[in-house]
Amino acid sequence: MEVLDKSPKQRTEVRQAELVHAALMLAAQRSPADITTADLARAVGLSQGAVFKHFASKEAVWLAVLDWVTDSLMARLEKAAEGADHAAMPALRAVFLAHVDFVLSYPGVPRLIFQELQRPGDSLLKSQVCALMQRYRQLLLAVLQCANKQEVLRPAIDLSAATVLFIGSVQGLVMQAMLADDIPAIARQAPGVFAILQQGLQCPPNELQGTP
Repeated sequence: MEVLDKSPKQRTEVRQAELVHAALMLAAQRSPADITTADLARAVGLSQGAVFKHFASKEAVWLAVLDWVTDSLMARLEKAAEGADHAAMPALRAVFLAHVDFVLSYPGVPRLIFQELQRPGDSLLKSQVCALMQRYRQLLLAVLQCANKQEVLRPAIDLSAATVLFIGSVQGLVMQAMLADDIPAIARQAPGVFAILQQGLQCPPNELQGTP
């Protein structure tokens, strides 16, 4: 059977996906701010001018990267959070480790996010990062609310503060690993960091509901 050529739209979608992947790979090696459209073109075997057939600007490339990051990361976190209605603390641990695993797979992502969050003023990229963080906080809050209903959290715990502490713990792990140029350290340290976080959140066994 003869295989028909892909349509122009399909070819553009393939090229866009290749450029997004190239941006992520290059960001793992150096600051996203230093990555040029010429770098992206070389990475996928295009001319620099051809990049602009698929994206209107370099900013549009990074917006597409953040779209992909949002969809991919949130899909992993949502899958990890499944079952929270029955066992919230294991789900919370699964979310923590899923985030860590995502960073290990795509170490360029935190570089991009940290870069955008520290920029003064507003931008489309910064707004997109903030929207991602808001979705993340909402997911965490839902898991923590399940844990609260299951009466496994300390009494009167501030759930909003708990979400900040959770995300800050992952971010701290990532930042220290980046400073030490040792991304694999995140995987080694993550279980111990979560264990300490859990001790701060979880009600001590002798205080659990129904314990004599």
